[in-house]
Amino acid sequence: MLLEDIPIAGQMRSVKGLGTIYIAAILSGAGDLTQYAHGRQLLRKAGLNLAESMSGKRKGEVILSKRGSAVLRKYMYLATLTLTGVNPLFRQLHEDNLKVKHMSKQNSILKLLGKLARILIGMVHSGESFTPEKTVHPLVQAA
Repeated sequence: MLLEDIPIAGQMRSVKGLGTIYIAAILSGAGDLTQYAHGRQLLRKAGLNLAESMSGKRKGEVILSKRGSAVLRKYMYLATLTLTGVNPLFRQLHEDNLKVKHMSKQNSILKLLGKLARILIGMVHSGESFTPEKTVHPLVQAA
């Protein structure tokens, strides 16, 4: 079966910067995206959810759980990095996170990774292609 034969892959191709390799890796790691009710579940599958780290010296430090598919985690992260460089919407959101919200680059990428997960699951459930107008909050669009 070819990637073009999968309807979800066609929807994912509508996101500028999300290439065939990223789509194939995400679909192979996550399985059927219709089984997820929210993007948080996809992040949990990839091990990108937050967990509290406790050790003899550390107590209460928040880290990524990494209890999930390492391949899915890797390709979702790389896809988000590519999107911040290629996709105007993700680039704008990244710059806003850095300049206005004063986040570190890594925290901004992780936040956008969550946004990508929510976008993918939302596209699958709505059956629509990616449209940047629906993605950004109306107050951010006005600015």
